Amino acid sequence: MLQQTQVKTVIPYFNKFTKKYKTLRALSKTNEEEILKMWEGLGYYRRARNLLKCSKKLVKDYNSKLPNTLEEIKKLPGIGEYTGNALLGLVYNKPTIALDGNVKRVFSRNLNKEEKKIDFEKLIYKNKNKLLNTNRNADFVEALMEFGALICKPKNPNCLICCLNRTCKYFKSSNKIRTKKKMIKNKNFDIFCYINKNKQIALTKKKQVSFLKNFNLPFIKEFHSSKNKNWKFLKNYKNSVSNLKLNINLYYKFSNKIPPSFSWYSLENNREFIPSFTKRILRQVSTLF
Repeated sequence: MLQQTQVKTVIPYFNKFTKKYKTLRALSKTNEEEILKMWEGLGYYRRARNLLKCSKKLVKDYNSKLPNTLEEIKKLPGIGEYTGNALLGLVYNKPTIALDGNVKRVFSRNLNKEEKKIDFEKLIYKNKNKLLNTNRNADFVEALMEFGALICKPKNPNCLICCLNRTCKYFKSSNKIRTKKKMIKNKNFDIFCYINKNKQIALTKKKQVSFLKNFNLPFIKEFHSSKNKNWKFLKNYKNSVSNLKLNINLYYKFSNKIPPSFSWYSLENNREFIPSFTKRILRQVSTLF
């Protein structure tokens, strides 16, 4: 849950999740639809699917135990180099460093060197006797991530109170490196909503857009057109998904006929999982009734 999501956002989801699924086996016995419903609003839904797959594999192949080597742990769904190292440190207190964006920034600033010019694996290996010389490896893994998030922040780092400023080349330099900015993409979408007098909207899993796969969505075109015959303009609004800034024109038409790949969904009593992106569309369309 904490991958690309802030702690304050995660806490209520985590509490609800662990209250419902008290054991790994209990989690492994649920289904994808239920997991997605519990995850609703957190975004990056692939994480939820991987979590379910991971729990099933751990129960079936590992006797409900987390592997204790990076090679084995990376065989689990959704576990890569960063998450694998984080788990080995936090769960097994192994001497390792989880290289997320925060941690890379700490090293990069300390050297006053661009991230792309640093071989982090080589750097850590060369300095392992200095970096990994504690019995509190779990705390060290966590501390590095927190340090990057709270002190060595992307913007306005707290250099004056930083305990590393005596040796930090970024702090001492008059020619400070610039931190890498997250690339934001602007996209224009026309969204067309078939609705009927029974307060239903037609949704489909076909014609998916790249950032929302496998979800029920209205008819979406990935371009911006000024005229759409037979469709009534409802609203223009902005939405953000990951690193995308979306400019959306919402259109609608009342119709009893819908394309073969679409199905009717109630605007009022739908209990199925629907991602936040679609929910916002449903709220807009609901104002027509």
